Amino acid sequence: MEKNLEDIKHIRFMMERSSKFLSLSGLSGISAGCIALVGAWVAYLILEGKFTLTNSLLYDLVIVAVLIVVGAGLFGIYFSSRKARKNNSTLWQPVTKQIFIDLSIPMAIGGIICLIFIYKGLSYLIAPFMLIFYGISLIHAGARTYKDVKKLGICEILLGLVALVVDEYSLVFWAIGFGVLHIVYGIVMYYKYDVKSTKEN
Repeated sequence: MEKNLEDIKHIRFMMERSSKFLSLSGLSGISAGCIALVGAWVAYLILEGKFTLTNSLLYDLVIVAVLIVVGAGLFGIYFSSRKARKNNSTLWQPVTKQIFIDLSIPMAIGGIICLIFIYKGLSYLIAPFMLIFYGISLIHAGARTYKDVKKLGICEILLGLVALVVDEYSLVFWAIGFGVLHIVYGIVMYYKYDVKSTKEN
């Protein structure tokens, strides 16, 4: 009887492993949050006229945004790859590709809308809409990974909606959403899944 239960658990685990992305590391969230907080601080200095890279406010902010995305992405790939190796798995699977698509579509739409806001001179709407569309992306992709990702997405959307109302503090809300929430989420994910996975192995 015990052997049958173990077999059922193993089959369920294998099915879940093939249909869900379980290599997402909590350290990815922590590193992304730290990078976002540093980026928000640099953006604040740029907005206050205390620091510049190109002598153009727009170009400076775009460069900072790109560096944040690239940095968070690289650390995310590194930590998730490391977790996948520990679990005797691979990072790049069919479900990984599908998650990338699920994330990319809402984020691309949000990015286009933010570019339109820049063109129309509505820069105060950029941070709230970044939070909202990022949250939509997480909810959209959450079905293929840990359910905690959906919860993070809901928090990002709610924060974005608040930032729309209190738009004078939009950078603060952006820092909370992409920085603090990611760090908290990453810590929870790390102890909930990464540590547990290491013990099981």
